[in-house]
Order: sequence, then C-alpha cells, then structure tokens
Amino acid sequence: MNPPRQQAETYQAPPVESLQGVVERITYHADASGYTVARLKAPRTSELVTIVGSFADIQAGQTLQMQGTWREHPKYGQQFQVVQYRETKPATLTGMEKYLGSGLIKGVGVVTAKRIVAHFGLETLNIIEHEIERLIEVPGIAKKRVKLIQAAWETQKAIKEVMLFLQGHGVSTTYAVKIYKQYGDASIQTVTENPYRLATDVYGIGFVTADAIARNLGIHPTSEFRYRAGMLHVLTEAAEEGHCFLPQPELVERTVTRLALPDHRIAPDEISALTIEMSMDAELMLQGGAGAFQGQFLCYAPSFFHSEQGLANRVKQLLTHLLPVDLPRVERWIDRFTEKTGLQLSPQQRQAVAMAASHRVLILTGGPGVGKSFTCRTIVALWKAMGKRVALASPTGRAAQRLSELTGQEAKTIHRLLEFDPKNLKFKRDADNPIAADAIVVDESSMLDLFLANSLFKAISPQAHLLLVGDTDQLPSVGPGQVLHDLMASDRIPVVRLTQVFRQAQTSQIVTNAHRINQGSFPQLEPVSNTPRTDCLWFNAEEPAYGVSAIRDIVTHLIPQMGFNPATDVQILCPMTRGEVGTRNLNHVLQQVINPPSPNKAELVRGGMTLRVGDRILQQKNDYDREVFNGDLGVITGIDTEEQELTAQFAERSVTYDAADLNEITLAFATTIHKSQGSEYPVVILPVFMQHFMMLSRNLIYTGITRARQLVVVVGSQKAIGIAVKQVKDQQRYTLLAHRLRTEPIEWQSEATQFAK
Repeated sequence: MNPPRQQAETYQAPPVESLQGVVERITYHADASGYTVARLKAPRTSELVTIVGSFADIQAGQTLQMQGTWREHPKYGQQFQVVQYRETKPATLTGMEKYLGSGLIKGVGVVTAKRIVAHFGLETLNIIEHEIERLIEVPGIAKKRVKLIQAAWETQKAIKEVMLFLQGHGVSTTYAVKIYKQYGDASIQTVTENPYRLATDVYGIGFVTADAIARNLGIHPTSEFRYRAGMLHVLTEAAEEGHCFLPQPELVERTVTRLALPDHRIAPDEISALTIEMSMDAELMLQGGAGAFQGQFLCYAPSFFHSEQGLANRVKQLLTHLLPVDLPRVERWIDRFTEKTGLQLSPQQRQAVAMAASHRVLILTGGPGVGKSFTCRTIVALWKAMGKRVALASPTGRAAQRLSELTGQEAKTIHRLLEFDPKNLKFKRDADNPIAADAIVVDESSMLDLFLANSLFKAISPQAHLLLVGDTDQLPSVGPGQVLHDLMASDRIPVVRLTQVFRQAQTSQIVTNAHRINQGSFPQLEPVSNTPRTDCLWFNAEEPAYGVSAIRDIVTHLIPQMGFNPATDVQILCPMTRGEVGTRNLNHVLQQVINPPSPNKAELVRGGMTLRVGDRILQQKNDYDREVFNGDLGVITGIDTEEQELTAQFAERSVTYDAADLNEITLAFATTIHKSQGSEYPVVILPVFMQHFMMLSRNLIYTGITRARQLVVVVGSQKAIGIAVKQVKDQQRYTLLAHRLRTEPIEWQSEATQFAK
C-alpha cells in the first residue's frame, strides 16, 4: 500500500463559504497582480478578519460580499482566501460612513460623512437618493455644500449603471470611474465589444485584469481576439524591457507562454500564422532581419516601427546639410574666450567646441569630472557669439534646472520645448513647425527613448545645430530603445569623448570611485563615522533588515549632523522595488521618519499606501493633461478630504489629482536607480544587497553613485558591492536604429507581402 496515495485520495478541500463585511484597512495591495491582504470588519465579530486574494482595486470603506475558504497561515494565523467577490451597498452605520467618505462623492469626506450618517442613520442612502435637499438639516452643511453634493451625486447616478456592470465583472469603484472618464456613456458597449482595450486605454488596468474581465464576459480563451491582444501585450512587456521589436520566434514563444492556461495550451504554429495575418491588417509590422537577425522576421508594434524608421530618416536629413564655417576664426574666438575667463580647455574640450561650430549634430560624452559642463557652456557662448538663437533642454525637470544653472540660460524639459498641446494630444513643434532655435543642447541624452527622440528630431530645423550631451556608461533609457548608444554605434555622427579628469574633480571620492567602478575595480569606501573625511561612505550590513535599521539611523542622526536636511537633501536609490531594502518598504519606513503623521497633516489612503501633506512623490506615467511626466518628483502641498483631491508641487508647477488618478503617483523618499536618471541630489543613500542579486550590475551602481553631488552613503555587504562592480550586464536591446542609420530605409511592406504569399 502506498501511504502518500491514500492520503491524496482521502484529502478533502475546505468548503467554500460566504463572508460579508466592511474593509477597515489595506495591509498590502500590489497594483500589477492585484494581490491584496486586508482587514475586514464582519458582522457579529469583535475582531477584524484578515482577507487575502486578488482584487483589481480595493479601498477602505467598501462593503464586500465574498466567497472563499478559511485557512490557517503558519505565521499570521487564520485568513479568508477570497475566490470571488462583489461590492454591495453598506447596511451598517459604520459601513455607510466609510462608503460616503471613501471619495465616491465629491464634497463628502470623512467628517461630513460622519455628520450625515449620525443625523439620518440607516435611512442615509435613501435620503441622498430621493430627498437630497434635506442634507441642509445636517449641522455644518450649508446650501452651497448641498448643491455641490447634489451635483456630485447626480454624476455618480449617471455612472451607476456602468459601475454596477463593471463591478459585476471584477472591476473596482476606482477603475470603474476611470473607465467612465475614458469612454463616457459608451463604457458598457466598449468593454463588452473589446475588453482588451482597457489595457491600453486606461492607466492601471493591465492585460491580466482585462483578460479576467473578458473571461467573465464569456470571451473564450481560444478566441483569436484574445490571441491578437495578447501578442500586442507581449510586445508592450518587451518595450518595458527596452526592446523596440521582438524576433518572430521569440514573440511566438513569449505569447504561447503568456496566454497559456491550466486547461488550455496554444499551438505555436497558430500564433506564428497570426503574426502574418496581423501584418496584413497593419496591426503588426514585419521587418526583414539583418546582421544577427538575418533570416528572421522582426515584429514591431506599428508605432515603434514608424518611430524608429522616422528617427533614422530625420537624423540622416540633418547630417546632409553642410556648414560653411571659418575655423581659424573659431579658433581665435576660443583663444579670446579662455583668456577672458582665465579657464583653459583641454585638447579634447577644444576639439569639441570647434566641431560644434562646424557640424550639424555632435555627441559629447564622458564620465563625471571630465568637464562636460564647462565644454557645453563654452559651446553655448560660441553659438551666441555667432548670432545664433540657442535652446537648452533635458528629459527631466531637475536636469533642465541644473543645465540652466550651468549655462546661465533658461533650460526646459524636452516636453515643454516641444510644447505639448493637451487638446490635440500632440506636440505643437514638429517638422512643419520646428523649434524656434538655431542651435539646441540636449543634456542627459542617454535618457532619450525612441519616442521622445523621434519627436525631438522631427522638430529640429534642418539648418539648426544639435549637441547631445550624455554619459553612455549610465543605465539606458527607461523607455524603449538605446538612442544615444545607437547614434554613436552608427559611426555616422561625430563623437567627442572626454576622458581627462580635472584636478578639482580628483578631490571628490565620488568622481574617483565612479571611474574605478567603470574600470571594474572595487570602490574606495570610508566606513561611516561622525567625522567623515571623504564624500563616499560605507555602512557594512550583511542582512537587509540590519540595512533598513542602518538607513533609518543614518537619516535620523548622521545626515542632520553633517548639515543636511533629510526632508529635502536626501534621496534613497534602490536597485528594485521589492524586498526589505526595496522602494516599497523603505518608503513606508522613511515616511514615518521624515514625515510622520500629525493632526495638522491631512491624509488620503489608496490601496495600502498613505499619502500625507509634506510627502515626496514620484509621477509614474506621462500625464500630458497635467504636464507632469514619468520620473518627475514633487511634494504634496495640500489634501482636500472633502473633495478627495490632492495637490502637489512639481518644480514651479502646482498639479491637482482626484482620487481616481492617485495610482499615477507613489511615495518617493526612496526610488529606483532607473527612475533617478537625469537627477542629482545633495545626498544619496544606496542600499546594495544580495537580495537584489538579479539587478546588480556595474552601470547600475555607477549610475547610483554619480547621482550624488556632495555625499553618497553605500549601505550593504562587500560581497554584493563586489558582484555589482564585476557584473557587466549589457543586456541587448532589440533595436535597428544603428543599422538604419548605416543603410538605406528598408521597405517592410514588400517583404511582408512576399512572405505572406
């Protein structure tokens, strides 16, 4: 007799039970997967119940009707594992308070909700539904506020049908509001016909959620509709890795894996054939492979193909315009300039200045301390002496501000230089309306992704100069492509690489260590003490938990002792978001240290994250309506709990978010190193642990250290730092920009048609 088999046969799964209650608080919520741990107040129970499951979104105050099973967690005790759920109207006074104060109705916050429920009791919802004018009876609610609440309730009633429909298919209140804002009265029709549009049209709803909605609507997993949407989703995921396309075999393999279900397998040949059909329908662009991809077809989403091809063609156009320049006169100007300023240019710097006068496009690159800034400032002075209108730009607001300080001239973000028009969702500056400048400097150009670079180059006049300044040893752009790298690799654009570290910069251990890291040598780090002698410190911590404690102590004690303000001068930069020393956990820890709760600080709660006045925040997506962009840092300056609105200051701009859009921002006391590109901070704290082994690399730690202006503190183990320095992870990004610049444009249509035949 086989005991394991007998046990398997007699095992009985726990019975599925029902549970209803009001969500008291969110312990954890992951936007990407929906995985949630929350605490629930159930009827006739004095203690809160822990619920665990996947929720598209969840908020305190929601009344949930759930089906699931009870289980005993070995560490956290009894939990209710949710299998499916729906939101219902609250039947208790506490539930009504939380329901009305959750942001559902503008003008009703937590305080007003308590007053209304205290006055009308269990009749509250009926009063609001049928006799809303009676709200004037509630102490503290004036006629003006009643009108505001009435208007908000009418709007809420207008979308009630949509919300009930969407919630019936697993979509939360927050996302239902966003869907209604996107599609209006056509929401139900749009979602019913093509739920996969949600993944591309509504920020925060990914393919997984859209796919679940599709299943609830009865769309079969073998539907070609699902396959097509899944293939485009795979290309989107590849773009998040930096790729502009995927080779056809890899696209097929990824799609088969991504769309597989336990009870359903997908034939690779079916997906392969579908790529051809999609190319004929212009949903996909097929490009004949070259070089390492010879003999393969490369699969692009249409916007990626046209952007890459358009960028290559525009660069070629700029390079074809020759510049007649009196070089001896330029040399004489350089002599006068250096004599006047008392500063000497190195031979490399002098070469760069002269080439900027005679070339349409020039790339200036090099590490820290090699004089890129002074060279750039000299080039700007030369262009002005030549009578040229000069424009300065950078991908981020902080980098633009630094560029302005270095040159003494206004610098803008690239988005503002291109003048985005929210009405048309396009840049005003393009090939027909180029940037009004004869010469343009773009700093931190290693951050340029495919789409931003394409928009920029299209808007540059064929007669204008362009200077791209960047450090190719930093991490590549967060977005798809590796534009600066490809422009240099094409051998079509002149490049000046500055290598001489100047004497003044040599006194900085940050600069010295950056160059040591680039050479594969372990950095020279001074142990943390109360009397540091250098600007590059190290706190030895083997375990992540010890590292978190050390970071808390450094921020609380060491940083103020050295004359820095923890709230404004310090940025923690992490390799990843996950783990004890990831951004999520550290943001929670640092929020309590740097901006603890206070009766004078209003708060809003979204998912498991508390947002508080005074918090530092990060914008997570390009929001052209608000003119804030992915990676922008701001500070929360106001929270209106009645209107359920949050106001934040980004550089010189004040921006307001309503509750439905709070998933666009996150806390930013700690950010990832990737998100820090283009920024500099007085103090950087850099946790480097084996917990993030998969992300450790030379250019990662190099980028993190070079973000610090005055002080960097590395917290972590010697082993992890050593691995980061030794690992050169030049992950290949799928891009053909360099190839396109070397060759004539390739006509994809004829190749795709021939392949189809």
